[in-house]
Amino acid sequence: MARTNTQIFLANRPPNDGAIDPKLGATFDQRRVPVPEQLPADSVLIEVKYLSCDPAMRGWLRDARSYLPPVQIGETMRAAGLGVVVASTSSAFQVGDEVSATTGWQTHAVMPAKQVEKLPKREGAELIDALGVLGSSGMTGYWGLFDVAGLKGGEVVVVTGAAGSVGSVVVQLAKLKGCTVIATAGSDDKVRWLKEELGADAAFNYKSPTFSADLKKCCQKEYKFVDVVFDNVGGEQLDALLLCLRRYARIALCGAISDYNRAPAGLRNYQTLIAMEAKIQGFIVFTYASRYEEARQQLAKWIGEGKLKRNFCYAEGGILGTPQALVDLFSGVNKGKMVVPL
Repeated sequence: MARTNTQIFLANRPPNDGAIDPKLGATFDQRRVPVPEQLPADSVLIEVKYLSCDPAMRGWLRDARSYLPPVQIGETMRAAGLGVVVASTSSAFQVGDEVSATTGWQTHAVMPAKQVEKLPKREGAELIDALGVLGSSGMTGYWGLFDVAGLKGGEVVVVTGAAGSVGSVVVQLAKLKGCTVIATAGSDDKVRWLKEELGADAAFNYKSPTFSADLKKCCQKEYKFVDVVFDNVGGEQLDALLLCLRRYARIALCGAISDYNRAPAGLRNYQTLIAMEAKIQGFIVFTYASRYEEARQQLAKWIGEGKLKRNFCYAEGGILGTPQALVDLFSGVNKGKMVVPL
């Protein structure tokens, strides 16, 4: 029986300083196309089971130079996906193999075998972990914290956007290394989760009217300034934390989710970097692709030992719900990784 592939594609670019419209026919739209009966040589047909929603996807909608080319009008929205091989012309893949690939927002994906990764069985891990701790979120947290920030045991670490997919991993990794962790998030419920479940020593709701004063008091007075900032947020939070740095502090600039839907306001307190001889460094996780397995082995070990918790926020609506899931990500509805089950 012929199968149909439902795709969600970019119909119109959202304004650079405005939000995505989740209604189909606005920013995104849908189309249904037949799944090919015959595959090209050395390729696979994947039935997609889970799709990822990540803050970086907002940047891919801008027609601007970046580390990846922008998604083009009419192109299926770029996204990481997990699924099962249902047909193969590659000797490297068999029907039934669980795989990871940049499938895009669609229910079925025909992919060259070289662009698909077979997922090994790991003790204590599930398929969906390949989008979270064992996927780009875990890789970003691991390499950003240990390589870019050069974390040392016993340091004071601030994690912004700490309840998200990357931030929640970073909080736990820093605690596993014996560090003091100060976290920020967007609700009192997330603050409780970070402290009670993930072990953060202090956590603050950035929507509180006293947030900036409370955060600076904690960093400057209670912990005598901080050694590492793992920043997912940018904007006012990063600017405030520039006043909280110890000498030789390091800032790993992972993301700037506060500025993705608005014109960036810029930093005022950057001169602290000079006075404290501090370092701020942006990074892209793909730079570490050749070392992913190194990180995965350690992260999987911690999962198997029960030392690393995972949390997923499952979006509703299947493939047609992907635009709303991306909007919800920027509204902060998720604790942990935002995933769209198909």
